[in-house]
Amino acid sequence: MITEVDISLIDWSRAQFALTAFYHWLFVPLTLGLGIVQAVMETIYYKTGDEFWKKTAKFWMKLFGINFAIGVATGLILEFEFGTNWSNYSWFVGDIFGAPLAIEGVLAFFMEATFIAVMFFGWNKVSKGFHLASTWLTIAGATISAFWILVANGWMQYPTGMTFNPDVVRNEMESFWAVAFSPVALNKFFHTVLSGWIIGAMFVAGISSWYLLRKREIKFALASIKVAVVFGVIACFLSIWTGDGSAMQVAERQPMKLAAMEGLYEGDDGVNLVGIGILNPNKEEYNDDKDAFLFKIDVPIPKFLSYLAFGKFNAYVPGIKDILDGGYPQSDGSVALSAQEKIGRGKLAVSALAEYHVAKADSTLFERKADSIKLALAATITSDYDSTAQVLSADELFALKKSEIQDKIAAARTQLNENFKYFGYGYIKEPKDLIPPVGLTFYAFRVMIILGGFLFLLFIVSTYFSYKNKFETKRWLQWTCLLSIFLAIFAGQAGWVVAEVGRQPWAIQDILPTSAAISQLSASSVQITFFIFLALFTILLIAELKILTNAIKKGPQINEQ
Repeated sequence: MITEVDISLIDWSRAQFALTAFYHWLFVPLTLGLGIVQAVMETIYYKTGDEFWKKTAKFWMKLFGINFAIGVATGLILEFEFGTNWSNYSWFVGDIFGAPLAIEGVLAFFMEATFIAVMFFGWNKVSKGFHLASTWLTIAGATISAFWILVANGWMQYPTGMTFNPDVVRNEMESFWAVAFSPVALNKFFHTVLSGWIIGAMFVAGISSWYLLRKREIKFALASIKVAVVFGVIACFLSIWTGDGSAMQVAERQPMKLAAMEGLYEGDDGVNLVGIGILNPNKEEYNDDKDAFLFKIDVPIPKFLSYLAFGKFNAYVPGIKDILDGGYPQSDGSVALSAQEKIGRGKLAVSALAEYHVAKADSTLFERKADSIKLALAATITSDYDSTAQVLSADELFALKKSEIQDKIAAARTQLNENFKYFGYGYIKEPKDLIPPVGLTFYAFRVMIILGGFLFLLFIVSTYFSYKNKFETKRWLQWTCLLSIFLAIFAGQAGWVVAEVGRQPWAIQDILPTSAAISQLSASSVQITFFIFLALFTILLIAELKILTNAIKKGPQINEQ
């Protein structure tokens, strides 16, 4: 199934996918967050009948629509790349990974497409209630779409609900519900969607602050801010809760990612959480004696990492060296295998798969040429035997040899089943290849946490001044909200870096590394398409920013007399 590939092909294919995901994630969270905010505003209009809220909702709806269209375009390209650049991956797990994506396309996407037309063009053509329902159903469709995509991504982080079929070398879905509602998938969905809500709330607060700085659309801006900042506080609070759940999921199922997030090389009982720090660039080997940090300050709550990871302040948290060397106690009471032992078991699984196919081919050939084989066996039978021996007939010899082949098939299948949990390790060359980029993961995690905390504080402060009717006079706060739009987007991107870079080298955790998931392409062809996509996505981004800027400059055109 898999042959040696050029390392540059892997790197360029990963770079192209990361590029597409980066651009796509510029649009998706704003769609999810802005959609909720404008739906809340229309709900206020429905309840009050105040035309001001109708015009306010229509303005934010216009910005939602601009962003939504570009997001769809980048999302389609992202899905196509699974077939073009990652064909081994698509073959190996397409039966499972394709199911949530198919549901997303058939159910969620068509749900959005159906009701978005009513949402934009049905203001004077349908009743207020039906229009409001269409707005909420459009947002529900976008959120459901995100759910199925994140189910697929969550399954890559924690593969479950499947059975491996060695005859076709594919994983087949055994339990749809185990895939759809795995704890990793659910937690990833809520945490990711909430990050989109935060970005949407910050976008509304920031753009509204721009109007205040320009001293125009005052009533509109202040009203929008009141809705956005409260929504932001709620989203941040819930995001902290889901983030805590995410930490426990990572600790249990992806300990190497957690170790990279903390720059933790040697584990211990009761480990502190690093607040900020600078990694030592001279630490080149995971098992050398060099310190991991040049400088660090721990969070002032003792043993906080152990508590976040396992709910106990004295819990043992393994470091990178521990995970590779093995031998430490795990939460289920077992002792962790070393990376070398996992690689050995993985190679057993890979070789067992090859032996299984050889034996199956022999069995097929044996059945196809049964008559000629029996004749050949009959020709070898001799009549010279003593009274204590018995010569087997040709049919009996045939059955014996057939049984031997079936035994080989069964033995290979047993060995494969026993070691399939480590199948992906069979393609890992040495233990250090299991270490993700520690620096990028460590710093991205801190960017996400620090900016997330800042945004939470900003929403709380903004809520206070907004409901005290003092926001209009606080120019420093208006500038902060405006500039924080970019910080919110940056925090969201950093979160995805942690999630995806931190699980390298795996395309599917423990089952398939990226080096084995790749398509057999020339690196140059991927390079060419990388730069084509870079140019295309940049043009789309510039076009969206131009259209958004023009719409914002034009404003909601609300008569505030």
